Amino acid sequence: MRYAIIADIHANLEALHAVLEDSKRERCTHYACLGDVVGYNANPKECLDIIRATGMPCVKGNHDEYCSSETNLEGFNPHAAEAVNWTRQQLTEEDRQWLRDLKYLRLVANFSIVHATLDGPQRWGYVFDRLAAAASFTYQNTGVCFFGHTHVPVAFIRDTVVRGGTYSKFKTETGRKYFVNVGSVGQSRDGVPKATYAIYDLEEGMIELRRVDYDIATTQAKIRAAGLPERLAERLAYGK
Repeated sequence: MRYAIIADIHANLEALHAVLEDSKRERCTHYACLGDVVGYNANPKECLDIIRATGMPCVKGNHDEYCSSETNLEGFNPHAAEAVNWTRQQLTEEDRQWLRDLKYLRLVANFSIVHATLDGPQRWGYVFDRLAAAASFTYQNTGVCFFGHTHVPVAFIRDTVVRGGTYSKFKTETGRKYFVNVGSVGQSRDGVPKATYAIYDLEEGMIELRRVDYDIATTQAKIRAAGLPERLAERLAYGK
């Protein structure tokens, strides 16, 4: 089985289409989603419909939670808050209920998926370094766990110590644990303005990061037409 592991789509329909097309070319047979299907960009309903139609395993992201609830957004980044309020108006009650029903953590085949951290998945903590990864490893019961939230692809490995760094392709080994961020489909933040996801080949034990070009200009035009903050359109071209 070859799993396409996708995260942080953030209502970017063009990026999602590009990733799904690439995954088919790469002979992926299964899919898993690490959350934040909605938020920031201009096609939340369309992206949500695609994820729901596939029936792929999906966990809840912080934007999925905010956009499906009446959570007070005081103290939020103003651009994120504006996008959440706008997104709430685009979703049906059925959509919102589907998002509310998502779990924070799921087991898929022989690996696990979470949006943020394993030590407190509902608190939306960020894992950028080995110390934060070590806290999640304490709660990791599978050899491999995939996560998102930071939009920055990185792999952490625990054997005798915790190590971490960027990756393009690597083979997992028995006796080690891997906590792997697959980057973001819809809003890159590591300086590479492409749609990013990972492929996990269960038979080979191989994890590969994929970077895919998509129609950024169309996504930007939709953001502007929706009246969403200009910053959300601009950042897509820089991947930051």
